[in-house]
Amino acid sequence: MMLRVQLRKRRGDFSLDVNFHAPVPGITALFGRSGCGKSTLISLIAGLLSPDHGRVQIGEEVLVDSDRGYELDARHRRIGVVFQDARLFPHFSVLGNLQYGAKRLPRGQPAPIGFDDVVTMLGLGALLQRRPHELSGGEKQRVALGRALLAQPRLLLLDEPLASLDLARREEVLPYLEKLRDALAIPIVYVSHQFDEVLRLATRVVLLDAGRVLADGELAAVSRHPALREIVGPDAVGAVMTGVVERVDEAGLTVMRVGDAEFVVDEPAPLGQRIQIQVLARDVIVAASRPSGLSVRNVVSARVVSVTPDVGRAVLVELDVGRTATLLARITSRASQELELSADRQVWVLIKAVSLRGHVFSAPAR
Repeated sequence: MMLRVQLRKRRGDFSLDVNFHAPVPGITALFGRSGCGKSTLISLIAGLLSPDHGRVQIGEEVLVDSDRGYELDARHRRIGVVFQDARLFPHFSVLGNLQYGAKRLPRGQPAPIGFDDVVTMLGLGALLQRRPHELSGGEKQRVALGRALLAQPRLLLLDEPLASLDLARREEVLPYLEKLRDALAIPIVYVSHQFDEVLRLATRVVLLDAGRVLADGELAAVSRHPALREIVGPDAVGAVMTGVVERVDEAGLTVMRVGDAEFVVDEPAPLGQRIQIQVLARDVIVAASRPSGLSVRNVVSARVVSVTPDVGRAVLVELDVGRTATLLARITSRASQELELSADRQVWVLIKAVSLRGHVFSAPAR
């Protein structure tokens, strides 16, 4: 099943013109700088704004088709939306807010997401009798998620739901979003301008700038796209790879397989679990021959794919570690020349285990 979005909208001097599709379920992240059109796009999909022209389709069901003059009313789209501010009803308790979500389900529609399941999944049991003013920001967002889920949406839109929270509250809510991704077969479109959130949650990314799609695809591919580098800056450039836990070594570190290589990660996870890791280009060392006697845990054979100019006196080296798994390394131009790096050159890459940022998927690898 696919989510297909093709929309155009002009608002004053701003023009949105996007076209993308994404397999569902899974989390598709809309990522870009503030003002690039992410929230406008969410409002169009939800039916809170009417497009100048476009088409929105989930599976076989068409929600908008301008060519036929058809636009399903927002109330009948069965799309859940959670905004930056939770927008809870202040005169209702948490229980009342959740029950309001359940009442939005049209009569006769199945309710596969149970009330007790939502309360358990989002950790709301101890909060049911509280009013919104008694909740922290993270708790309010969890209640807003629960209310949206109990309306049994066919699509969930999250418009920067963590943007108003401090770091501690963000870390409180993120595990619950991971649970939604892994436990429910609901497609989610997640808006953010924080790439660490995208890395942790998304399976696919639509990269936006000035109302246009610069790139879209699997997170691993978009993570290496030049347009992303322009947005996140040189220090955050890197590659994203997904591997499967094969064993735990004698020191208790997790060993995962990515492509043809094994990587040691300082991230506990059971055997067979999927882990998504980000490897920053600044943390990758390139060697012409296999080194020995080092504290570095990851020493992996790789093939140079390309060497391209980067900021300052640096170059970005794209490195293939097998089966389409790719790393990026930022090194100086002089180092590249001394190592005689060029396409198809075999090298060794070195990465400290503590440098790998890993996020565990709750669902085991299939």
